[in-house]
Amino acid sequence: MECVIYKGSRRADTYLFIERESDFSRVPATLLDALGTLEKVMSLELLHGRTLAGADPVTVRQQLLDAGFYLQLPPVESDITF
Repeated sequence: MECVIYKGSRRADTYLFIERESDFSRVPATLLDALGTLEKVMSLELLHGRTLAGADPVTVRQQLLDAGFYLQLPPVESDITF
């Protein structure tokens, strides 16, 4: 499965995965507004066995099929120190 990854101008380390370049038709308008201006980061093929830096490729593929997009949020940082 092919996908295109965009980053938004308003939220650091937040990425939007969609199936086709510039096809935001299945992405809610409120989400697009919250992300700000989108900049294409890359296109890639979600092949079986491929790993992604910040997301599970199986989850990404399933969300693309079900919802038409996948939103990768930055990792949650904990204030707990030991």
